[in-house]
Amino acid sequence: MSLAWTEIKRAKLRFGLLTGAVALLVFLIMFLQTLSETLLKDFIGGLENQSASVLAYSKDARRNLDASVVTPQQVQQVARVPGVGASGPLGEATFTVRSAAGRLESTTFFGYEPGGAGAPTTLSSGRLPQSDGEAVASTTGTAGFAIGDRVSVQPGGYSVTIVGLADNATFNVQPTLFVSYPSFELAARAQNPQAKAVLASAVAVDPAAGVSAQELASEITQQVSGIEALDRATAVSSLPGVSSIQQSFGLILLLAFFVVVLVTGFFFLILTVQKASALTLLRAIGASTAYLLRSLALQVTMVALSGVVIAGALLTVVAATSKNNFPIKADPVLIVEVGVAVLVLAIAASIGALRRIARIDPATATSRGGQGGLV
Repeated sequence: MSLAWTEIKRAKLRFGLLTGAVALLVFLIMFLQTLSETLLKDFIGGLENQSASVLAYSKDARRNLDASVVTPQQVQQVARVPGVGASGPLGEATFTVRSAAGRLESTTFFGYEPGGAGAPTTLSSGRLPQSDGEAVASTTGTAGFAIGDRVSVQPGGYSVTIVGLADNATFNVQPTLFVSYPSFELAARAQNPQAKAVLASAVAVDPAAGVSAQELASEITQQVSGIEALDRATAVSSLPGVSSIQQSFGLILLLAFFVVVLVTGFFFLILTVQKASALTLLRAIGASTAYLLRSLALQVTMVALSGVVIAGALLTVVAATSKNNFPIKADPVLIVEVGVAVLVLAIAASIGALRRIARIDPATATSRGGQGGLV
């Protein structure tokens, strides 16, 4: 401990620059991962955080809720499949609404049967709709909906009153409202009075007791013509854009972790080469290899942990200044997970320097190499 700390104090600039570089790289990793999770939640939150365990789409939609249309006959056929506990139509569409503040906002509507499958599951305040003309709104988005607000569909003027708020309930990166299915139909007719019928986007299904969502989805797909049923997790992961976002951010994060390894590994390897003569002399006067290895490992640990702490603090500041339309949260679990990963990778990156120390021969202290050359 004394050797490691003494060296850091005598080379404050060198270790300070390394710690700063590591902190910036770790902050980049944390920020990108937080950004990725926030973006995904805004894409999929409305579908992920609704109560239906199984969603039955039209096969032609290719697992895209926006492109799916199911007929009333198909809704009835799904309800009759053995293993279905509760089911009902689920409507999803984007309407332009005028908020209580007078702004026009593109808003996603989910229509479901109150008391049945498809209700929002992350209610944070207020209550669920109990009658037509009531809605639960997502807590994030540019609209800034609040309980008691009355919003109207434009054109047409059909209005609903916000009676509850739900976290992580946005869909397609838009403010989202959960309403009764009749309210969804009225909103659709208000915007398009010439429509002959308003068809559901999917069938929201809950399995009967003892039936798994995967088994029921497979059974519905087999028994109902023109329908492909998916369990909720599969439906969410199959949404357009989800896999692309995950792959893109995953590649960037992988590169960022690689740079952390590269920077840390090269720094301590070069440092070890530069002080080879001093390390050889320490070995010659009785310092054990284990002691020198522990000193280097401690320096690596201190640099990595300091970088993680600084990065976590920066992420907290950024999260505190983020706005409601795209809120960023400093997740303590994420900070700990990234910190552990960075620490492990930093230790792994220093293996080259550790091996070089382990190979030091104290007898070379009396040789020319031991007096200043490379061992």
